[in-house]
Amino acid sequence: MIVAGVMSGTSADGIDVALVRLREAGGSARSPQRVRFELLGHAAFPYPRKVRQAVLQAMNASRASVADLARLNFLLAELYGEAILATEKKFHKRVQLVGCHGQTIYHQGEPQPFLGKKIAVTWQTGEGSVIAARVGAPVVSDFRPADMAAGGKGAPLVPVLDYLLYWDPHVGRIAQNIGGIANLTAIPAGATPRDLIAFDTGPGNMVIDAVTDRLFGRPYDGNGRIAAGGRVLENVVAVILRERFFRIKPPKTAGREEFGREFVAEFLRRCRGAQKADVVATATALTAWSIADAIGKFVVKQRGGYRELVVSGGGSNNPTLLAMLAKEVRPLGLTVRLSDEFGLPAAAKEATAFALMAYETWNRRPSNVASATGARRAAILGKISYA
Repeated sequence: MIVAGVMSGTSADGIDVALVRLREAGGSARSPQRVRFELLGHAAFPYPRKVRQAVLQAMNASRASVADLARLNFLLAELYGEAILATEKKFHKRVQLVGCHGQTIYHQGEPQPFLGKKIAVTWQTGEGSVIAARVGAPVVSDFRPADMAAGGKGAPLVPVLDYLLYWDPHVGRIAQNIGGIANLTAIPAGATPRDLIAFDTGPGNMVIDAVTDRLFGRPYDGNGRIAAGGRVLENVVAVILRERFFRIKPPKTAGREEFGREFVAEFLRRCRGAQKADVVATATALTAWSIADAIGKFVVKQRGGYRELVVSGGGSNNPTLLAMLAKEVRPLGLTVRLSDEFGLPAAAKEATAFALMAYETWNRRPSNVASATGARRAAILGKISYA
């Protein structure tokens, strides 16, 4: 079956589409994966500037127009449909199923009081019925709520793919995705799905992008050039890493609610008086140090034979960030590798994950990893919209 996986991350920079061929593979004691996949092609589609502005304004907004949120739900679906059709045309393939994560507008993985009840909530926008009608194929969307209904945090969901990609009978690997938020999946040598550890480690590119935009008028620090010319304000990073999020044990999840506008404003206040390049360097170090801190506190202390840190996501394109990360994890016995070395380009990984999840849902199989999300049970994820 050919499935289109569609991903829009917390950086809100655009749409990633991966065309993936999936088939049953059985599984054995030596290789327990029951599904095989082949990436047929992938493409990226930046959001138009005004659309990106609307998405960023809607994220974690204290006030928003209900009408505009409804319009955004349908507008993004149209853009997703156009992106899938363009990818089909580019690679001369016809998809039979779509897995669309949607654009996260709000995610609160921890229950909080609301009108007499304590509830955890999430909202991914992009209407599945519209995508199905435009593409002419069923769409699985809205993946997080089923995990949350089972007591999980609704994230991270990518561990189901990490397990397929990085499982090894002798080598423990940590898959580190650096998107807007950074998250990891720790796969001990010879692990079963129940052995996985996965959680959000903190900011990925989100804070780096925000301060680069604020100070230099650029959407991101291309190739880490600005950070490379700056000096890290070590005391600022050290103070931030003592904050509650970095101390609490996994499972845990984060988003713009933790590291968005308010966090960036406080971060800039802490860096007041520093050179602008130093502020970007410090934001970059915060990502690298928080990843290493999380691995040291919550992963390598567990048995698992961990030797490799496999990096994917937009952060894998930032040499300055990678150099900082490699330096920080070396004392933990880890070597940094890129996901491209394992046959899946970093830019296609998350979209591929949602193609896999859609395939599992279509076959009425769960695809959350309960040990990662904190769910009480395995859950079949998503809602199906028919063409």
